[in-house]
Amino acid sequence: MVWSNHSTVTHFILLGFTDHSELQPILFGVFLLIYVISAVGNLGMMLLTGLDAQLHTPMYFFLGNLSFVDFCYSSAITPNMLINFWMEKPVISWSGCATQFFFFGSFAGIEGFLLAVMAYDRYVAICIPLLYTTTMSQRFNLILVSGTYLAGFVNATIHTTLTFKLSFCHSNVINHFFCDIPPLLKLSCSDTHVNELVILAFASFNELSYLLTILVSYIYVIVAILRIRSAEGRYKAFFTCASHLLTVTIFLGTILFMYLCPSSSYSMDQDKVVSVFYTVVIPMLNPLIYSLRNKEVKDALKKLLWRHILQLFLSMF
Repeated sequence: MVWSNHSTVTHFILLGFTDHSELQPILFGVFLLIYVISAVGNLGMMLLTGLDAQLHTPMYFFLGNLSFVDFCYSSAITPNMLINFWMEKPVISWSGCATQFFFFGSFAGIEGFLLAVMAYDRYVAICIPLLYTTTMSQRFNLILVSGTYLAGFVNATIHTTLTFKLSFCHSNVINHFFCDIPPLLKLSCSDTHVNELVILAFASFNELSYLLTILVSYIYVIVAILRIRSAEGRYKAFFTCASHLLTVTIFLGTILFMYLCPSSSYSMDQDKVVSVFYTVVIPMLNPLIYSLRNKEVKDALKKLLWRHILQLFLSMF
């Protein structure tokens, strides 16, 4: 790799989530369970939105993509972290670290843009329902989703290039359980001011883009809901947005706390706890939030399960 010319380091040592060896088996079991639930939930949601014709709507098209993104960025971190629990000295190569860094950054960025797109979808559905079908056409939805992927990959490419052009000449020990920006910048013996400015600029722009799109969309949505005369109608309209609002609050709140907090208050232990939340826990929560709070998803799941049970039963005779 060209990047290796900028550093004498050929691999990194990951200190992991904790240095208490007695906690390693317990944490392994907990994170393995969370990852299995996350993988089954997200892959199941993708399968469900793809197979059930009633879920072939813009809302569930975006939800299927959200599940794919959650699965991908969780898988960029968690399997390697689980393996490292059983290694005395967890090592990741220079190229492996850069690859992990790139894919995690890409899919985490895509998720933020995708949540903003989903907020716009809810705005069109509730505020201008008569134009929903024509506005949120299949072609337009594909353009929106493609744009989120492009923005995420471009953002990650810039950060990866700048980070792995730094020199790491003093130490190769990363005080973290994966290759993230803050611990890598702390490890570098180069001047990282440019990197810090770029991180602040991009994080601020991205977060403001997400937040403004979501905020403006939901201001219009709330106004439209309040104009609905029947209490049942208001409840139904609000219920369709509740799952998305909960997901947005959890994801963007964590990212804001993580990357925009003052450097003076920065703590690696604090970083690890917050990182576990948005790399491992959030991808598990999203499919649970959308499935447990969504009648259409639950009905589609029951129908799919009964269909397979019936086929299995008939095949026995």
